[in-house]
Amino acid sequence: MSYEMIGIIVLWLFLYGYLIVASVDFGAGFYAFYAKLTNKDHIINQLISRYLSPVWEVTNVFFVFFFVGLVGFFPDTAYYYGQTLLIPGSIAIVLLAVRGSFYAFENYGSKKSNLYMFLYGATGLLIPASLSTAMTISEGGFIQETGEGVVLLTRELITSPYSWSVVFLAIVSVLYISSAFLSFYANRANDRKALELVRKYALFWSFPTIIASLTTFIALSQHNIEHYQNMIDLWWMFGLSLAFFSAAMWFIYRGIYYGCAFICVMLQFFFAFFGYGAGHLPYLLYPYVTVEQGATHEAMGLALVIAFILGLLLLIPSLYMLMRMFLFDADYVKGKK
Repeated sequence: MSYEMIGIIVLWLFLYGYLIVASVDFGAGFYAFYAKLTNKDHIINQLISRYLSPVWEVTNVFFVFFFVGLVGFFPDTAYYYGQTLLIPGSIAIVLLAVRGSFYAFENYGSKKSNLYMFLYGATGLLIPASLSTAMTISEGGFIQETGEGVVLLTRELITSPYSWSVVFLAIVSVLYISSAFLSFYANRANDRKALELVRKYALFWSFPTIIASLTTFIALSQHNIEHYQNMIDLWWMFGLSLAFFSAAMWFIYRGIYYGCAFICVMLQFFFAFFGYGAGHLPYLLYPYVTVEQGATHEAMGLALVIAFILGLLLLIPSLYMLMRMFLFDADYVKGKK
């Protein structure tokens, strides 16, 4: 296997990690606001706060690793994505800053504010929507290379059914992943009232997630037939994704094995995400940047591969320690610490 392929696999693992960790974080923030809006904050907000307090600051580690690695491994992406994502990327960065700031104000400030909770909850949905623009643009048809540089075709992006299907999928996936994790977390805390509430959320958002996935699949067939056909050839990966989705919903519906249910949710998105990524190859940005042509020279590539693998090996034990000390500590989860 070439260093280019190893590099893109490692980067895709980081992006998958961000997909799961950030979805739990973003969705939990929205549910905290929604609970306050519906006067159910006394049921789940303490549970959500116990989860968010130790992890909200480390969520973006995966995000930073991915984009630094993407530019390092494939310098051409900086030229194309750097110009086309100037506006949506700037919006995402501002929203991330707003989210972090108002989370700190809400939790560590002297006053509790509905405005802070609204901004924190709203950004939890707006950030994945804005970041999903990068996935949309990678399919081609939304940028134009001119003598003055790369231009984002904003009208085509806004009016594209595929673009909006990706945004819808990003939002409902965040709510689905987060509610599935919170069901496990509430069960571990032995908080029956919170469990019953977030369990309903998980069941409710499961069907929009599948519908959004199918809608995106159909829209892709109309937008990029080559990528669509490659994904059809990888049907078994999406079949496994659907099987794990069914298993997760069965566990949650029956009210059993919530830990296994969330693992099934993670595997559901793992196979769907890697099936999508494998079908996209060899393009990183259709049709301008490919894995082979856009890669940095071999010596630099090998150094980056080693550095990022070591970084991944360092990050995993760190996250395990964080989860062991806070998320999976029985006393902490139950609010005794």
